[in-house]
Amino acid sequence: MPSIEEQLAILRRGTSEIISEADLTEKLKSGKPLRVKLGVDPTVGSVTLGWAVVLRKLRDFQRLGHTAVLIIGDFTAMIGDPSGKSKTRPQLTREEIEENVKIVSKQIYKILDPERTEIRFNRDWLGPMGFEDVIRLCSRYTVARILERDDFTKRLAEQRPIAMHEILYPLCQGYDSVAVEADVELGGNDQKFNNLVGRDLMGQFGHAAQVVMLCPLLIGTDGKEKMSQSLGNFIGISDAANEMYGKTMSIPDEQMGNWFELCTDVPLEEVKSLLDGAKSGDINPRDVKRRLGKEIVGLYHGAEAADGADDYFMQTFSQKVQPVEAQEASIPADAVHEGFVNVPALLTGLGLAKSNGQGKDLIKAGAVSLDGDKVGELRVEVDRVRGKVLRVGKHHFRKLA
Repeated sequence: MPSIEEQLAILRRGTSEIISEADLTEKLKSGKPLRVKLGVDPTVGSVTLGWAVVLRKLRDFQRLGHTAVLIIGDFTAMIGDPSGKSKTRPQLTREEIEENVKIVSKQIYKILDPERTEIRFNRDWLGPMGFEDVIRLCSRYTVARILERDDFTKRLAEQRPIAMHEILYPLCQGYDSVAVEADVELGGNDQKFNNLVGRDLMGQFGHAAQVVMLCPLLIGTDGKEKMSQSLGNFIGISDAANEMYGKTMSIPDEQMGNWFELCTDVPLEEVKSLLDGAKSGDINPRDVKRRLGKEIVGLYHGAEAADGADDYFMQTFSQKVQPVEAQEASIPADAVHEGFVNVPALLTGLGLAKSNGQGKDLIKAGAVSLDGDKVGELRVEVDRVRGKVLRVGKHHFRKLA
């Protein structure tokens, strides 16, 4: 077993704040396996590299002998976490939640050790609560404290509505920690308020306060916004190896250090050496990014697939070879009218543009081609499209059926 300082060094990597490290040190010194909690949002159907940041931290705890406690927020998902939102989120039905849970459950064990993972559903303790129980829980927190949340403060200032059920969300998430007797709770930076509510509630219910460990939010492939499925700037850990590698190669160079730290196991000293070499000109930055792509693909598909994705990328993009195994995609029916394909609608329907407007911009920029020929029109005959390889930008290919 590593020393306490060695354990702390492992756990510090990829975190932005630990509240408090002194408490974490004492818990580690106790020698007992810790219960490390992470709330899982069942409203999305894919585990992205951004979400994997906290899952990988949970895996670090597992490797040190501790237990991962995944809280499937099937009850709180019906409320919708308002963190970082400027308006009320839509509530999901139980059927929608259960379908998403099935999909996500197949992916998390690409990262976590199932033998050291405990999965709990918060409907088990929040569902049976009566109205009296809810009132007693609410009595433990003040309105002033709840309204300290940045997103609530902004919405009040802008006179945007805040629904009562949203105010209950932090209390529900905090009570999850009480229910599972968490020693540590992990979360992204945007979860700080919710996690601290749990830390406060545990003391009020007679438990030792949980340690809160926060991880940075991974910037997406666009290099601007946090990775998000709704923005389309994400990589899913179940993406095909070639697609995962190609998307990684598209990130801005300045994001490489952050991605190495949060998405790979490469020692930080080696990362620094690679980045210093790229900065000085001793190493081609493209080769550093190739290493990043291979590390990420290797984690989820294996070393052989990583080598294959690298070879495929170099042939396709560096040697300008048209891909022979482009992902097949059907032309969306709503993009076809009277024998013509509306190209912006095609791009949007295939998830290659966020909107028809962006699709038009891509066409104007010369970033759209069919079998190597640039597309300059907004409408193209169906026969010119079907069976061709559509290329958008440098890294996105689809063979149209």
